[in-house]
Amino acid sequence: MKGHYLIPDWPVPANIKACVTKRAGGVSKGDFGSLNMGLRSGDVPEAVLANREIVRSDWQLPVEPQWLQQVHGTEVVTAQADAIEREGDAVWTDQQNLPCAVLTADCLPVIFCNRAGTKVAAAHAGWKGLQAGVLEQTAFAMSEPADQLIAWMGPAISQKHFEVGPEVRAAFIGDSEKAEEAFVAGEGDRWFGDLYQLARLRLNTLGIDAVYGGGLCTYSDTDSWYSYRRDGKASGRLATLIWMT
Repeated sequence: MKGHYLIPDWPVPANIKACVTKRAGGVSKGDFGSLNMGLRSGDVPEAVLANREIVRSDWQLPVEPQWLQQVHGTEVVTAQADAIEREGDAVWTDQQNLPCAVLTADCLPVIFCNRAGTKVAAAHAGWKGLQAGVLEQTAFAMSEPADQLIAWMGPAISQKHFEVGPEVRAAFIGDSEKAEEAFVAGEGDRWFGDLYQLARLRLNTLGIDAVYGGGLCTYSDTDSWYSYRRDGKASGRLATLIWMT
């Protein structure tokens, strides 16, 4: 079972549990094969719901995770155990056994916990949400001193494959000149952006220095990950979950 998941490697309290779903181990067919977690990906809804139940069973989750209707914004939702999807791009809780979840397919998932092991959060950070401040808003929602927060960055598209226009680079540099280091020039007016580096800069600026993960590439690892930029509308979604026992 655990082979179907990426388990974060980060120094957190023993009661903090987290995982990222990989592509294998589910019931979705064709391009969505097989553990697609995205209800709005174009896959058969019944297959996605079955996949979500597989994950819940594998991890013996007592309640349905707090799933989100993600809009590439900065809204942070407080998780509820009522199985109702809520609109937002991040979710946090201080309740035990209530999983927070975000869906990605190239965008960067970032999970948080406090050092006391009493609060957790998950954020969906595509470039728009990242630039708009979704990580900052998530940290603020947790109401913890920055030095008490630990963050882990899950699988996302790597710089080599994340080509963007000059407006994306300009937006980040407008927030911080240090962001210039996260871009390398492509052909013409194109640039290649490093989501991991941009996220780390944002977290460090907040005062969160305990940042782990990074270095994976959803685009290049076809066997393990879904990638919207690689597969387009035929792409499924990965789920990143975090909870407290």
